[in-house]
Amino acid sequence: MAPLGCAKNQIDGELMLGSALAEGHTLVDNPDDADVLVVNTCAFIADAREESIDTILELARVKAEREGRKLVVTGCMAERFGDELRTEIPEIDSMVGTGGLASFTKALDANGGEIFKGGKHYLPSAMMERVVSETDGSAYIKVSEGCDHECSFCVIPDIRGRHESRPIEDIAAEAERLVAAGVVEANLVAQDMSAYGKDLGIQEGLARLLHRLGRVEGLERVRCYYLYPNTLTDAALDAINDVENVASYIDLPLQHADGAVLRNMRRAKDADQLRRILDRVRERVADPVIRSAFIVGFPGETEAAFESLCGFVEDVRFDRLAVFSYSREDGSAAAVLPDQVAAEVAQRRRDILLDIQESIAAERLGRFVGRRERMLVCGRDDESGWFGRIAGQGPDIDGFTYLGSEADGLTVGTMADVVITGADAYDLFAEVSRPSRFPPSVNAPQ
Repeated sequence: MAPLGCAKNQIDGELMLGSALAEGHTLVDNPDDADVLVVNTCAFIADAREESIDTILELARVKAEREGRKLVVTGCMAERFGDELRTEIPEIDSMVGTGGLASFTKALDANGGEIFKGGKHYLPSAMMERVVSETDGSAYIKVSEGCDHECSFCVIPDIRGRHESRPIEDIAAEAERLVAAGVVEANLVAQDMSAYGKDLGIQEGLARLLHRLGRVEGLERVRCYYLYPNTLTDAALDAINDVENVASYIDLPLQHADGAVLRNMRRAKDADQLRRILDRVRERVADPVIRSAFIVGFPGETEAAFESLCGFVEDVRFDRLAVFSYSREDGSAAAVLPDQVAAEVAQRRRDILLDIQESIAAERLGRFVGRRERMLVCGRDDESGWFGRIAGQGPDIDGFTYLGSEADGLTVGTMADVVITGADAYDLFAEVSRPSRFPPSVNAPQ
């Protein structure tokens, strides 16, 4: 299977692979060896759709090399553009939308261009078979699906539907199954993490979930993604700070900081509101690593609005920052807004903001030098030696901590105590901690 897109899409792919194995199918790594080729697609923005189409066409060519092969397309592209794909790429034998995962094994046997759908999304449960693609002791857990917000630039509610949470005990049971399989780090994902549990009538759902996961024996680290800023509660922040195995990692996509742009995005009121949110985070969570994301080139973003955003980033000093050029999505409210910004202008602004952030990131990472940290050992390569991730480094989107080739006694997928010896704008450098030589820092595990 060729997986594309976000971590939530990755989980969907892992569930589909698990169902295929349960039905007696065999997984192969090389497309040339496959009887059925599967592309799990993303449709969130134009670049993701282009990558998905390119991958489908590439595997269509592989399909043509041997008679009898099948090509199955799954995920957001199948959900949103299934009819168009069936017309434009007749090589596709069947498709599975985001709500049709239960029909995946049926799709493997179909050959008439069928599109299997079952609603906007498919919510997993702990007992479902799943093939975790990560091999470093880390895994994603989807705690909810869908979104009730109406951000003007986004079509996720149209693709994935309304917000729906899994029960706390079901999530805990999945965490326990993953730990039994060797996982020590769980990364919680959702379209709207801050809203977890509201649809189930659970008060302070995220806080209660984190406290429950804090009692899962053997689960050494929990990290939260996609916290919606306006609904992030004090109780959730207190849980992030207080629960021993929860990382002080705040992933808080803010999207912009100019008041007019924010209102057109249907997000926050203005930069002052965002500053108050960030102040509250730093008051309630000790030394948090704060990651955010911004969109530049949004319709109506003037040079003055962009300069306001740059000033905001320089002022609040994020640890990590993702910057995206605006993607005009058909069906979104923003697609019909006036004053669309030229793509080359958006790209220039993206480059400027990333340049600003680079020096800030180096400064923020520098504060770790001299500290003792718990590092998940992720692997070893010939060039850099051993590498891993501390609590403030999320998989796939942040950098690594490098130990070099002289470290010994390490095992991939386990935790090691390290002392940070250096930093740049993206990565940390460390050596294995020897307690007799390095006293614990204030943030060392007790």
